[in-house]
Amino acid sequence: MTRSYIVRTYGCQMNEHDSERISGLLEADGLVRAESEDDADVVVLNTCCIRENADNKLYGNLGHLKPWKDAKPGRQIVVSGCLAQKDRDLVRQRAGHVDVVMGTHNVHRAAELLDEAASAGPITEILDAAVIDDHQMFPSVLPARRASGYNAWVTIQIGCDNSCAFCIVPAVRGPEISRPYADIVAEVAALAAEGTTEVTLLGQNVNSYGRDLQLAARRAGDASVRLRPLFADLLRDVGEVEGIRRVRYTSPHPKDMRTETLAAMADTPAVCEHLHYPLQSGSDRVLALMHRGYTAERYLERLFEARRVVPDLAVSTDIIVGFPGETDEDFEHTLEVAAAAEYDYAYTFIFSPRPGTEAAAMEDDFVDPAVAGERFQRLRTVVERSGLRRHEERVGRVEEVLVEGPSKRRPDVLTGRTRQNKLVHFAPPQPVRTGSYAAVEVTRAAPHHLEGRFVELLVEPAHKVRIPVATL
Repeated sequence: MTRSYIVRTYGCQMNEHDSERISGLLEADGLVRAESEDDADVVVLNTCCIRENADNKLYGNLGHLKPWKDAKPGRQIVVSGCLAQKDRDLVRQRAGHVDVVMGTHNVHRAAELLDEAASAGPITEILDAAVIDDHQMFPSVLPARRASGYNAWVTIQIGCDNSCAFCIVPAVRGPEISRPYADIVAEVAALAAEGTTEVTLLGQNVNSYGRDLQLAARRAGDASVRLRPLFADLLRDVGEVEGIRRVRYTSPHPKDMRTETLAAMADTPAVCEHLHYPLQSGSDRVLALMHRGYTAERYLERLFEARRVVPDLAVSTDIIVGFPGETDEDFEHTLEVAAAAEYDYAYTFIFSPRPGTEAAAMEDDFVDPAVAGERFQRLRTVVERSGLRRHEERVGRVEEVLVEGPSKRRPDVLTGRTRQNKLVHFAPPQPVRTGSYAAVEVTRAAPHHLEGRFVELLVEPAHKVRIPVATL
């Protein structure tokens, strides 16, 4: 009988894309996608380890899956991703019913490990480095069950060479490895030929893309290689692929943001007017403790330059509250920078120590949870105020919206995103397929979304949208 699977994804866009590739590999091995765990023979939990509740969520779900597994012979559980890479043997120690534990560097082995576990018993395989001889870690040679038919993640780089004190990513994703330039453009062209109109370039530090490729060429004796930012060139070439209407990228690092990148955003019509620009803290002292490599002044200078160069640019950010040693004065600086930046929206977090990071060892300087919580609420007030103000400025404008499907709360209302990545809810007078582009007049602003009136259908998708991979 044909076996079925379901993938549950935690964490960032990189994890979501890894889930697409795991799904593609399982389907190439003969499995079919299940609609729920009750119907599945295989459950894959693709994990994240950025914050403490990721651990709790994983082990809680594994506890619930034990009776699921016991209820039917032959069922298997796979734990993959960053938390598997970090915890290694601890996963099976805490949940002995797991069949496969695999890390971030062996996604390409997903189907093989599942087959091996079925015959030989539980397997833990955690590679310490990416397999790059034939670019196996990149999707150019891996089947991927894309979450949709109209937009797609495109990995341009894996790993990270930074040493942010709070971040576990370098330990679980390894050093930066850039994908060959031509492979990226070729994948985007292939996606466009299949009907994809929006791509998001993915990397842990996308705007440092190509630095390792150029250094390797120089070390190999190619004196013609000039060390220069390649990411701006990549934006332009991807944006010129026929059929691609929108190009996004995430996540850049402020210390590596170059004028060339901003110019490419402004000069390439397909590149969207949205910049995710992580601040983390507005205090120079805390930024130094974090090893971020920039000051608040430099950060704001480049942000203001971006808004000058790229018309109608929306800016989002990440900010951590309560980093070890953060004082009231440090936090006041964060509020000042957040107010000056006038973010369109922000992802704000209370510091969570991750074992293995430098910050986790700074226990003597941990901020009292009550103090951190109070600061968190004050910061949210500042960023939501600016977000609402910037949303209100869009009322009355007609926006191009990429339709993502029905609203989760109201199935008669459609949801989509503008080029600035703003969520828009609207009720069309006619059926509109997911993946279409529609003109929508903004009629109301809220802190986290817009509401609008359907004006006209601009572009319909070239094919039916595939069922998405399940996510959490």
